[in-house]
Amino acid sequence: MADVHSKEVRSFNMSQIKGKNTRPEIIVRKFLHSRGFRFRIHSKFLPGKPDIVLPRYRTAIFINGCFWHGHEGCRYFVVPKTRTDFWMDKIYKNISRDSDAESALRHSGWKVIIIWECKLKKATLTSTLEGLINEITSSAIKRI
Repeated sequence: MADVHSKEVRSFNMSQIKGKNTRPEIIVRKFLHSRGFRFRIHSKFLPGKPDIVLPRYRTAIFINGCFWHGHEGCRYFVVPKTRTDFWMDKIYKNISRDSDAESALRHSGWKVIIIWECKLKKATLTSTLEGLINEITSSAIKRI
């Protein structure tokens, strides 16, 4: 199946996708800041460069895009119909890298919280953010 966009248009579209300071990240950061949490962002000193680091709670938060990180069973993770092998290879490498970073952080005594982009949509936003506060302040480790 051919792409609906020309190669130039597709290239431009893909170049506009940000890796840092994405909308989901900003939502979580604003919420945490409004609740009095202080944090660092994109710490290059920790495995995987977590999106948000709360040193006081020894917690690293990753905010994952459902497509880019292969969120299983999510409606926002759709296997592309063009260049499928390329995209699936890229996504599998992201998943592997995520797993390695999470393991390294846990072995170093960090709590790791992963928030999926789909959980920050309007219908689940409030419960996700409230659950995040509980996760940060509790000693349990869980994915949201």
